[in-house]
Amino acid sequence: MAAYLEQRTSQAAGWSRTLATFSAVLFIAAGLAHRYGLIPTPPFLSVLSIVAALAIAALALAAYGFLRFWYHGDLGGRDLTIGGFVALAVLTPFLLSGYRAFIHPQLNDISTDLGAPPMLVAAAMSRSPDMNEVAEFTPGHRKLQTDHYPEVTGRRYEMPLDRAAEIVETMLQRQGWTIATSRPAFVGQSEMTIEALAHTPWLGFPFDIAVRLTDEGTSTYVDMRSASRYGRHDLGDNAAQITAFLALLDAEMAAQTGAATAE
Repeated sequence: MAAYLEQRTSQAAGWSRTLATFSAVLFIAAGLAHRYGLIPTPPFLSVLSIVAALAIAALALAAYGFLRFWYHGDLGGRDLTIGGFVALAVLTPFLLSGYRAFIHPQLNDISTDLGAPPMLVAAAMSRSPDMNEVAEFTPGHRKLQTDHYPEVTGRRYEMPLDRAAEIVETMLQRQGWTIATSRPAFVGQSEMTIEALAHTPWLGFPFDIAVRLTDEGTSTYVDMRSASRYGRHDLGDNAAQITAFLALLDAEMAAQTGAATAE
C-alpha cells in the first residue's frame, strides 16, 4: 500500500490573518470614534498601543508561517500573505509617526512670536489636569523652534484692525475650527486675540489656536500660536497648521487688498 504524507496547515498563518484583521478593524473603529468625539484622547492612545502590539504579533506570526511554508511545505500561504500585508498597513501610520518624531523637534507649542506669544486664556481654563499645561516658553524651547521652524513668522497686512479681525475669524470658521473667544464687538482697541479649538485632520487630536492682531495705524500685524492638548511631541503638526493657515490668510488678504503680504 502506498503511503501519502498529509501536508500540515500552519496555525501561525491563520492566527496572523486573524490578529491583523482584528487590529485593522480596531484601528479604524477607534480612529473614527475619536475623530467624532465618541471617546476621549487618553483611552484612544491606550487603544493605539494595543493596535500596534496586535499588528506586530501578526507580522511576527506571518514571518514564522512563511518559514514553515518555505522549509516544510505547510499550507496557509494565503493566510500569511493577507496577515502580513494587513499588519504592515496597520503599522505604516506608526512608522510614519516615528519618522516624524525623529525629524522634528520635541515641541508641542509653537508661536510666531517667541518673546511674547499670544495668550491662550480660554484654552488654559478649559484644559483638564491630564492635558498639557499652557506654559511659558523656555530659552531651550525658543532655540529649538528657531532652529527647526524659521518659516513660522508673523504677518503684516495693510488693513485696519477691525476688518482684519473679521477676515481672520471667517478664515478660522472655514477651517472648521470652533471659535472659543470671538473678536470684541467694540471698536477702537489696539490689540485683540481670537482663540479657537481645532483638531488634526485624520485622527482628530485636539489643539488650541490663538491669533493675535495688533493695530499699527494703517496696518495690522498678525501673530499666531498653536498648542497641542496631549503629548510632549506634536510631530510637527503645530508648525504645519500655522504655516498652512497663514498661507491661506495671505491669499485672502491679497484678494481683499490687492497687495502682497509683508512677513
